[in-house]
This record gives sequence, C-alpha cells and structure tokens, in this order.
Amino acid sequence: MSARSVCGLPAMMKAIRVSRFGGPEVLELANDAPVPKPQKGEVLVRLHAAGMNPVDTYIRTGTYHITPQLPYIPGKEAAGTVAELGENVSGWKPGDRVYMFSPMISSYAQFTVAPVEALQPLPDALSFEQGASIPCGYLTAYRALFHKGKAHAGESVLIHGATGAVGVGAVQLALAYGLTVLATGGSEAGREMLRKMGVHHVFDHRATDYADKVLAATGGKGCDIVLENLANVNLDKDLQMVAPFGRILVVGNRGRIEICPRDAMTKEVSIIGVMLWRATESETKEASAAIQAGLQRGFISPIVGKQFPLKDAAAAHDEVINSKGATGKIVLTIPE
Repeated sequence: MSARSVCGLPAMMKAIRVSRFGGPEVLELANDAPVPKPQKGEVLVRLHAAGMNPVDTYIRTGTYHITPQLPYIPGKEAAGTVAELGENVSGWKPGDRVYMFSPMISSYAQFTVAPVEALQPLPDALSFEQGASIPCGYLTAYRALFHKGKAHAGESVLIHGATGAVGVGAVQLALAYGLTVLATGGSEAGREMLRKMGVHHVFDHRATDYADKVLAATGGKGCDIVLENLANVNLDKDLQMVAPFGRILVVGNRGRIEICPRDAMTKEVSIIGVMLWRATESETKEASAAIQAGLQRGFISPIVGKQFPLKDAAAAHDEVINSKGATGKIVLTIPE
C-alpha cells in the first residue's frame, strides 16, 4: 500500500482524456488517470466542479494557437478542497475550500495540481459550482473593463451577450463601480435574469432594431464602452452604437467580419483586444483582490447555468458553442 493510500489519496482517478484532436467526441472518460503529485510550490486539489470555456473547445480541435501535447486533460478553472501540499507551500491546509485558474492545471478530473498562487479562498456561503464559475469570467471582465477599457463611474457600458460567464461578471462589476449598464441577451429567460440583476437597459440582440434602441437609450450619443463577446457578428454594429472617443473591448470572436474603418476614424474609437493570458502578475493580483472583495461584500454573486456530470463533457462542449441563450456559467460536476 502506498503512503498516499494510507493518507486517503487514491493512486488513480477519473478524468476526461483527449488522445486526438477533433470534435466533442474526442472527450473520453478515463478511469485510470494517475493522481498527480504536487511538486515544490504546488497544491493538490480534490475537485468538485470545473468551469467550461469556449477556449477549451478551440484547444480541443487542434486549430487554436495553443496545442497541448497529446494525450491531455482539458480545463483551466475549477473549485474544490485542498488535498495535499507540495514542498515550500504555506498558508493552506488540507480541507480548505478553494477556487482556481491557471493555464497550468487540468480541471476535467477528480484531482489536479496547481501553482499555489493560482488558488483563492472560496467563501463558505458559495457552492463549488459557483466557485468554478468565478475565475475566467470575472478575471476577464475585470481586465476588460478596468485594465484595458479604463472604465470609471458615470460612464455607460454596453455588454453584449451579458448572460454568459464573462457577461455576468462584467454586469456585476460595472454596476458595483457606478457605471450605467446596458446589456443584451439572446433569450427571454436570460434577459429576465439581467433585469433582476439590476441592469439599467436590457435588449434582445436577435431583434433587428436593437442597435437603434441602444442609441435611443443613450440619447443618441452611444455607449462609452462596448464589451464584445462575439465580434465576428457584432463589431460592425458596435461601431454604430459606441460613443465618440469610446472603447470597444473584444473579449470573444469566432470568425471574420467586414467593417468600415472610417466608422472608427470619425468617432476616434479604439478597438481593443482583450486576452486574459496577457495579464501581468500584478494585474492578476489586483483583479483577484477586487473579486475577493466583491465576494465578501456581496456585490459579486456567481450565477451557475447548465450543469453536466464529468462523463458528459462532450455534451457540455456542444452547449458552450451552440447554446441559444446562456443563463450563467456552464459547469462540470465531478463525482467523489
């Protein structure tokens, strides 16, 4: 019997393994994945929920700019409890509830190791599913609004696709920081969720006249900031809805679009790409501190959408890409 078995840690675990690139069908449940051992500066975490992200689906196809070595276990964010500490790790103990994000973790599994700096305390009032809904969505939203968009109280922001993980995070942060929030949703259930969150103006982005309604709501001026989750569909209209000297923050895109650059010239609009991986260590620390403060004070409250068991990761990937209207973060639940 191994020393880890004596401590209650198994040698093997269930995990989603990708052995070839392709469609959702390449996400296969394995029962014989080795439980990793934390190295210096790392923590082993027993996972209870993992967040689903569009980028996970892009990586899975093998056509994204990040192509992991096969086979690999997907996932970059999760929530669970500390199981084992690596060398030179302090400040944590087994049983601590945590959520985490890192390009270095593999979260579609019962256990994973993470750099200690990737861990954040999960308040007792939140479920593990809510914990798994925090990292990518809120970190991206904070980076977009404040690091790249330079948002400040009194400005207006249009949040496209506001019912998904980044959108919900952006709505809650923008409201808390004193911005006037306009938001779109693709389903009535999603739009009702936005109204209950306190969004000032809610629109159906499937309606042909929603851009006119956005302009009318701003007195014809347009929005100071547009947070764009699907630029290949909306960027041309964004240029019509943004105010002079405004900022369009592109956080999501799935293809090409034709725009007229003169629309940006005449208003002196900035179109700014946002990528969470580009955040510096200090920027990540700032955003994490702000999110922790929001969790403690209650103005950040993660919303969980559809949940899938680990074995149904393929169906979850299909939902991430083909959903007709999100109502919160899509999450994988992980069995004991």
